[in-house]
Amino acid sequence: MSTDTQTSSESGGSVMDFLRKDTTGGLFLLIAMVLALVLANSPWSDFYFGLRDAEVGPGEVAGLQHTVGHWAADGLLAVFFFLTGLELKAEFVDGELHNIRKAILPVVAAAGGVLVPALIFLGVNLASGGEPTALHGWAIPTATDIAFAVSALAVVGSSLPVAMRTFLLTLAVVDDLIAIAIIAFVYTESVKFPFLIGAAVLLALFWFLTHKYMTWFMDKHWAAWVILLPIGLVTWWLVYESGIHATIAGVLLGFMVPVLKEKPRIIREEDPRLGLAPTLEHRFRPLSNGVIIPVFAFFSAGVAVGGLSGIKDAAMDPVALGIVAGLVLGKPLGIFGAAWLMDRFTSAEKDKDYTWLDMLGMTFVAGIGFTVSLLVAELSFGEGSPHSDHAKVGILCGSLLAAAIGAAFVAPRNAKYKAMRAAGNDPDTLD
Repeated sequence: MSTDTQTSSESGGSVMDFLRKDTTGGLFLLIAMVLALVLANSPWSDFYFGLRDAEVGPGEVAGLQHTVGHWAADGLLAVFFFLTGLELKAEFVDGELHNIRKAILPVVAAAGGVLVPALIFLGVNLASGGEPTALHGWAIPTATDIAFAVSALAVVGSSLPVAMRTFLLTLAVVDDLIAIAIIAFVYTESVKFPFLIGAAVLLALFWFLTHKYMTWFMDKHWAAWVILLPIGLVTWWLVYESGIHATIAGVLLGFMVPVLKEKPRIIREEDPRLGLAPTLEHRFRPLSNGVIIPVFAFFSAGVAVGGLSGIKDAAMDPVALGIVAGLVLGKPLGIFGAAWLMDRFTSAEKDKDYTWLDMLGMTFVAGIGFTVSLLVAELSFGEGSPHSDHAKVGILCGSLLAAAIGAAFVAPRNAKYKAMRAAGNDPDTLD
């Protein structure tokens, strides 16, 4: 190999390694979010919203003509959820969640993080004597934005125990699946079961191919693009047409991929002994961190606040107040309370790699609720209605406040764990 070729290869490798880092995805996400907010509240707002709301796609083919923002949320984000499914599958098979006593705790905590914010929202709106239609938004503060929350934790908590990220990842995925189920059965007029059956058939085919020909797919880099990707796209379309939120197709496809036991916790390079799931995760993570997450954030986070008058009007609306209270107070109370009760009164237990104070910080990070919350707001009140606009302001303010409080908790704990690692004490091996 020539020196120039070797330098180019090393440079490409370093770029890909950089893009695989969670902190990279979090950084790009935050930049895209800030840019979206600036454009949405500037003289260039017409350009931003015109771009976001421009309809593209083969409208005459299966009705797939949607806005750019819709494609970013329902289409691109499915790839992120696919990677999430791969990572969770690995954790359940041979990772932090292999122990059912550890796995059940974040699942129940996620349920608590859905129930309590909904009750707080209903309580605020019932106590204010507001319009009955305001109650339609009870599900808005129940969702944790997995992309924002996990990336935010990576930015301020790069030295935290792996178990903390796994807990938050599991919590956010279960939380989103509950929210997606709410959308499907509360905000969807009907579910088309023939499409679901078709999706199930393709999922079974996906499982068969990835298990039967696992080594072949690992050896042939092109095979995943030529064979697995088309199956995944059709599965996504079938789930979408069924009326269920399409991103759930990504999680299901991820869970179909085989995972071998006794793999390293962090995948540094491709190795046939590691199995197909971590190999695909390793290959596609740069695409997710470098393109999918920032594009999704750019088109999802642009909310026209309306200046001080807009914030003032929103602050007078129980809908916005209920959302802020649900995200900032309801999430921590529901998640922490459910987790503590499970640890105290059942055989389930918190991972010993982190403390209850660490968990408290994570519960505030879980109050970041952009994506699904914005979607539920539109479904609850309709785009452009006063409640819808105020709900978006509430989501923005509540999510940012929850992120700030969470960072205030997590940053000092991260410094502590960083010092532990520097001293040669690995917090990931405390069990």
